Amino acid sequence: MAEIKFYANINVDNSNKLIAHEQGSGLGFYGADYGVSVPIGSRQDSTWITNSTGTEASHQLKLHNNKFLTAGVSAGATGTVSANGSTLDLDKLPNYLAPLNIRFTHTEAVRVQNCKLRIFDRSNVANHASGVITYVFEARHPSNTITETNLDHRGATDGDYWTEFDSADSASPADMVFTDSPGISGFSSSNADSDGSDQSKWNNVSDIPVPLEGSLHSSVQHDWYTAISAEPVTIGSKTDFGLYFTLEYL
Repeated sequence: MAEIKFYANINVDNSNKLIAHEQGSGLGFYGADYGVSVPIGSRQDSTWITNSTGTEASHQLKLHNNKFLTAGVSAGATGTVSANGSTLDLDKLPNYLAPLNIRFTHTEAVRVQNCKLRIFDRSNVANHASGVITYVFEARHPSNTITETNLDHRGATDGDYWTEFDSADSASPADMVFTDSPGISGFSSSNADSDGSDQSKWNNVSDIPVPLEGSLHSSVQHDWYTAISAEPVTIGSKTDFGLYFTLEYL
């Protein structure tokens, strides 16, 4: 049986918690605290698990916050992020500091490919979310050390930059490509990370899969770690605002 679930990375003890999206739970983006509005043209200062309208206090759980600072570009410049208030280059953002862990599981080991994310209006994946710009980045950084950089096996191969989903765009939202077969905890990589000088990209040598198979890696679990930041362009709560993730497995 194949499943995709969403987990939130908590900023108090670095544990994670299942987001019950089928029951209306999801991520909520706020100012300095839960329920505090984000000004138009600004980005959130805190990220929480909440209900579908962002109002139910019993759903409150504070997560690691990743706030868009600078975009970077696909030509190779590196974007920046405020991770819980500390400025980092995107290629230095560890998996555990990303607020969202997308997880695919299967009863038998499989490869996954054509992994794609889209921000939409919760009604039709061809429509943009309403009244909000969303910035998304896939962290490929299994080491907890921020001096290390992303793994070479990645969905984005042309730089470390935020992908922007803008509600003002007239065209349907474009898919953001995520890494093929990232493996458990996103540890899987390719032979480009195989020489000894790169072993520090993991927390220890025992974390490194052998062999490093890249997109050919099969596993019963594949994990992606996602930085996500929101910028309102109109006043009011943004409830026509959802995340869609799809893949193929074989």
